[in-house]
Amino acid sequence: MSLRIAFAASNAPIAQAAKASLTRRYGDHAEQGADVIVALGGDGFMLATLHRTQNLDVPVYGMNRGTVGFLMNEYSEHLLEERLEAAEEEQINPLSMKATCTDGMVHEALAINEVSMLRAGPQAARLRISVDDKLRMSELVCDGALVSTPAGSTAYNYSAHGPILPIGSDVLALTAVAAFRPRRWRGALLPKTALVTFEVLEHEKRPVMAEADSRSVPNVLRVDIQSEPSIIHRVLFDPGHGLEERLIREQFV
Repeated sequence: MSLRIAFAASNAPIAQAAKASLTRRYGDHAEQGADVIVALGGDGFMLATLHRTQNLDVPVYGMNRGTVGFLMNEYSEHLLEERLEAAEEEQINPLSMKATCTDGMVHEALAINEVSMLRAGPQAARLRISVDDKLRMSELVCDGALVSTPAGSTAYNYSAHGPILPIGSDVLALTAVAAFRPRRWRGALLPKTALVTFEVLEHEKRPVMAEADSRSVPNVLRVDIQSEPSIIHRVLFDPGHGLEERLIREQFV
């Protein structure tokens, strides 16, 4: 019995062309009721697909029709069903973000990679950091700070000199972006169950925005971040090319 495959593609012409070709070859089923969703694009499209389908309990297999493609497999039209049958599954929990803004509004969002606090003006941000309601840093002066999952640790977190986290490590990375005081603060590793709270100091003079996988919330006063165990993203990789292997390999480049 052949697999029921649902194809999803980014707006890029190369991704749309791939979807048309694959659909002619393997058919195209509705995502609701499919055995697997094949996402065609780059990492950004893969994240969007995972967010969009999080309630379907259907694994997602990405094929790279973008640029970096860290979350994607190599693109090929041949033997796709065999590749899907042999694929290895990684399960990822996203972060939940609850952001309280200066106008009193509260915004909630999920992030598979990271939640970031970023300065929104010419002056450095001043942040107070608590972990599980215990004050850990009374003032961090920086361009920003972020909390990253293991799956997102090679993305913005790595660019900000944060650590690469193995998928099975059950930890989160708290990383500063261009820390000024404490000078060159190296960040922290926290249990996956930790609740991280950022409070913005001098918010009128030093405005800060929050981002959850590139979804922005301006003028935040307080942001609470923690892992969301009730949501599981199922991501498929070719054997020997799963996230665990990629995370290890990335450290020896």
